Amino acid sequence: MNVLLIGKGGREHALAWRLKQSARAEKVFCAPGNAGTARDGITNVPIDHYETDKLQRFCTKEKIGLVVIGPEDPLAAGLADFLRNKGFKVFGPSKDAARIEGSKVFAKELMRHADVPTSEFNVFDHPQPARDYISTRDYPVVVKADGLAAGKGVVVCKTAEDAVRAVERIMTREEFGEKAGKQIVVEKRLEGEEVSVLALVSGRTFLPLPACQDHKAVGDGDTGPNTGGMGVYCPAPVATPELMKEWERTVFFPTIHAMKRGYHNERFPFQGTLFAGLMLTNQGTRVLEFNCRFGDPETQALMMRLKTDLLDLLEAVADERLQDFEGKVEWDPRPAVCVVLCSGGYPGKYATGKIVTGLSDADAVPDVKVFHAGTKLDAQNRVLTDGGRVLGVTALGATLAAAKARAYEAVKRINFPGMHYRTDIADKALKAKPPAPPVEAPKLPAKFRKPGQRAGDGGEKPAG
Repeated sequence: MNVLLIGKGGREHALAWRLKQSARAEKVFCAPGNAGTARDGITNVPIDHYETDKLQRFCTKEKIGLVVIGPEDPLAAGLADFLRNKGFKVFGPSKDAARIEGSKVFAKELMRHADVPTSEFNVFDHPQPARDYISTRDYPVVVKADGLAAGKGVVVCKTAEDAVRAVERIMTREEFGEKAGKQIVVEKRLEGEEVSVLALVSGRTFLPLPACQDHKAVGDGDTGPNTGGMGVYCPAPVATPELMKEWERTVFFPTIHAMKRGYHNERFPFQGTLFAGLMLTNQGTRVLEFNCRFGDPETQALMMRLKTDLLDLLEAVADERLQDFEGKVEWDPRPAVCVVLCSGGYPGKYATGKIVTGLSDADAVPDVKVFHAGTKLDAQNRVLTDGGRVLGVTALGATLAAAKARAYEAVKRINFPGMHYRTDIADKALKAKPPAPPVEAPKLPAKFRKPGQRAGDGGEKPAG
């Protein structure tokens, strides 16, 4: 089967790299791809996602058996619908279903409708009512642009003054784009640990993947503005098997069911990857947001650990037979750590075209793969920076500490002008206190025990 992957980021490089390893993949194409996909023998195709007629002609010419759409922009624009209507098999949700990421307002109202736990929120389409609302809150808030903003349209505010400035940036100055700032969501800021859980969704079936923990803030210790993601580790120890089961029941099932059943006289069943950003608070889990595609950089860590044939999995989703894989997906038991290397100035303004050196040395570190997120090749076949997030250095290790050490060993071998990265990826897990052992109930003297009660059981269980 010939496969076409749409996109050019780290997520697409990781997916293409894993797809190319499938015994069933004859040719893997990436449109437009990057320097990393080219170096891995994947054929880059100079077509952008909005050139739909060119994509259709290419799929016909190359007899593409499966199209995998990576980024959110083409999904929100309806590329999956266009290609399906032309008779091609596609992995990715429809335009209507992609609204779960494309519109923060849509997502929050869907969660309210489906009784999915999320934070208290209000929606505004004008700056002044938003400012008035913020002034009445006695707690910190988060201000979110309604539309797509490349992962940067969420402003976490410490004070009311910060929140008012965020409203100004999004709605008045339109820093995240004109469409993104038409409406905003103002919600209560939650405290706790953030977890990313991705699930493959097909028809009535969904299959959760191992949980990851991303690092959104640009600086060590979660300081500075939010980014598209500065690094990740997988699996996330805080995501216990019990919590994963709870999230299936309280987050994924009601959301997928509500989309399939529909509301407001609409039905928009989901097919593809549903990504839930979760916050573990003292009051329980709350959903921060949903994404309609594989996460970045979560995908780099997940693809390093996946052992099951990715092509088989994605095709099963497209064919609505994902149930064939329930309980059968294999993962490398070793944890993975991904460290993102960024251009100077990111997530603000940054320059591109900087020469990247040391990639071969980094790839030579055992169990390390350098995924390209924002790169291109020049006429001399040199790798140049071509984005804010440039590389995702991803490593496996026998332990999380070993995976972290191996990733940073590879990072030190890479260089380009202005390069910066966080040095504390995975420290949340490594520094976390282990769960306290269960406290044994004190043994009750015989004179205080009820008939049939064992010494030390603290309850009413009958003996024997």
